[in-house]
Formats: sequence, C-alpha cells, structure tokens
Amino acid sequence: AYMKVKFTMKHKIANKRKDAVTREVTRQLSDSPEGKKLSRQEKDKRIDYRKSEVADNEATLFSIFYNNTLFLFLLITVFYLLRSFSPYVNYVASTAVAGSLAFLFSTGS
Repeated sequence: AYMKVKFTMKHKIANKRKDAVTREVTRQLSDSPEGKKLSRQEKDKRIDYRKSEVADNEATLFSIFYNNTLFLFLLITVFYLLRSFSPYVNYVASTAVAGSLAFLFSTGS
C-alpha cells in the first residue's frame, strides 16, 4: 500500500520541486572547482538524480503519513461504531476493518 501511494506521488512531487532542486544543484556546482569543468549534459544528469532523490524521499514520507492517518481515522470511526460490542470483539473487528479499508483505499485508483 505504501509503494502504490509513493509511486503516484513521486512524479507530482518531482515536477513541483524541479526549480528548487535545479537552483540548489547549480549553486553547489558553481561553488566547487569540479563543477565548472562539467559539461551541460553531466550537470543535467546530476540535477535529474538529485530531483529523483528528493522526490523519492518526500513521496515516501507522504505515503507513510497518508496511510497511517487513514488507518487511524478509520480505526477511531469503526471503534466508535462498534461501541456496543464487548471490548475484545470491538478491538479485533475495528483493527481488522480499519486495516482492510486502509489497504483498499490506498491501493485503489
């Protein structure tokens, strides 16, 4: 479930962060002596690599946050709906239903 959300968000994040990452890498390369020797193609490769790295990290964090928030919300909701059952049944059913729904919502399109 985490990987599905991460995959869909990575491309969106990469497009949003492109300008900032380009500025950061360009500044780093202009400050270093080896950066001035690099060709334009090599600089573009470094920018793309850094952009992919940043997008991957942000997508991973967002995916974990999204899935955990969804699970917690569903757990509390189902726990409240099943308040008339015994605590053991309520806990088991709430956890199972919340986990199943969170998985279903995060893997669906």
